[in-house]
Amino acid sequence: MTVIHLQILIALGCLMGAAGVALLAMGAHSKPGAGLESAGSMLLFHAPAVMAATFVLGGFPLGFIAIAGFILGAGLFAGDIALRAYGRGRLFRYAPPAGGVILIASWVLLALAALLI
Repeated sequence: MTVIHLQILIALGCLMGAAGVALLAMGAHSKPGAGLESAGSMLLFHAPAVMAATFVLGGFPLGFIAIAGFILGAGLFAGDIALRAYGRGRLFRYAPPAGGVILIASWVLLALAALLI
């Protein structure tokens, strides 16, 4: 991976953190009980994982794929919940569980990447 690719991953991790805080605030103030707390937490849990994994394993193909999975999985999970909370439909029918499966697979892949470096 080039430095630009790694910088983009770090920036995406930072944006995930910001979106997580925003969703937690919206869940507390404008839409309590709509699931935004779960969506915000999912983003906040994975934002530092994206950044840390980028520093340690971002230059390795398996590490990069796992990091991309964190971003995609958390985005699917949180995005679908946020869209439903604000009455804008959904991403697609099984977006949250698909995001969860992608996140689980990404954690396993990241463990594998760590063992193979």
